[in-house]
Amino acid sequence: MDALVLLGSFVLLMAIGMPIAYCLGLASLIGAFWIDIPLDAVMIQLASGVNKFSLLAIPFFVLAGAIMAEGGMSRRLVAFAGVLVGFIRGGLSLVNILASTFFGAISGSSVADTASIGSVLIPEMERKGYPRSFATAVTVSGSVQAILIPPSHNAVLYSLAAGGSISIASLFVAGIVPGLLMGLTLAVLCLIIAKRENYPKGEVIPLRQALKICADAMWGLMTMVIILGGILSGVFTANESASIAVVWAFFVTMFIYRDYRWRDLPKLVHRTVKTVTIVMILIGFAACFGYLMTLMQIPLKVTAFLTGLSDNKYVILALINVLLIILGTLMDMSPLILILTPILLPVVKLLGIDPVHFGMIMMVNLGIGLITPPVGTVLFVGSAVAKLPIGVVTRACAPFFAALFLVLLAVTYVPALSLWLPRLLGL
Repeated sequence: MDALVLLGSFVLLMAIGMPIAYCLGLASLIGAFWIDIPLDAVMIQLASGVNKFSLLAIPFFVLAGAIMAEGGMSRRLVAFAGVLVGFIRGGLSLVNILASTFFGAISGSSVADTASIGSVLIPEMERKGYPRSFATAVTVSGSVQAILIPPSHNAVLYSLAAGGSISIASLFVAGIVPGLLMGLTLAVLCLIIAKRENYPKGEVIPLRQALKICADAMWGLMTMVIILGGILSGVFTANESASIAVVWAFFVTMFIYRDYRWRDLPKLVHRTVKTVTIVMILIGFAACFGYLMTLMQIPLKVTAFLTGLSDNKYVILALINVLLIILGTLMDMSPLILILTPILLPVVKLLGIDPVHFGMIMMVNLGIGLITPPVGTVLFVGSAVAKLPIGVVTRACAPFFAALFLVLLAVTYVPALSLWLPRLLGL
């Protein structure tokens, strides 16, 4: 009955349209009253939930990504990707996927990826003879890579939701191979569609111009080197790499590229602060919700229920995948990570599944949810950029959903994809 009161009040509040963060907070208060827990204890959990040093990485990574997104980085990354793959048949779709790979390794955000890459490439692909719906589908599906490729904000949230017991560096490195596999799978699909539909080839860029484009893009790509190189070499932590990335992004944008105006900088910082504030409120209320779930022994009950269905870990993983896919279509990614990790992690640990591996499974599942109606944030952004109805974009995404599900199966049932590189590096 306790669990029904907590979870039922959360679902009811969400059903009437209340923001997820407030649903978590009010449901926690209702649950505390129900089991007669002092409100002081709930408030302590709220404060301790956001009073974590590791959370500093989130605002710094968000700010670095925002500076690079609005400072001309996306345009230069598109040009750089065009040098590498633009001359192939259907090359602009490959440029889109590759630019999303590069930009995801800088911003860590699928929404920022879709907005920046899409605003450049969707009109260009349409001008070159690609259907606008196809161009939008490529953009939104390619942006899911940003969920996996470091620096992923959601990897930081997963580490936090797991109680800080999982290294952020391990999660960052674990996402590299699955992220690249996702990009490769989408690229192969684009090549097949391009050949079938006879989409145009791009032009080979002259050597002198290509060298200039590459040199121009390298300044921005150094952000990726700073973030990953610093963490993997042990020179600095994830928090330190994020703060250094902000300094580097600011330097490149304002003094090298000089496409961004100084007077617009306060507005950018204001938008970043608003984004981070929303995330921090969500984290604080999720900490309260998780505390109540622990007191009510909900994780133990879920573990007993799932292990009672089967003792085969592959069957349990299939059930968890179905659950995550369904919930991912109904809720945004961040609250789901904060709510479900404390519930599902004990289950997978009992079955002998590595928590880092499970983190990648969760990321891929919920990343697919970002481009799936009815609550697909990235899908909405892509539709808005392309000025197309949601239904049109969703239909165009059908083959890309199939490709992403293949990647999900590979990541779920081939743990080495996630664990090989962290173990190789001793993380």
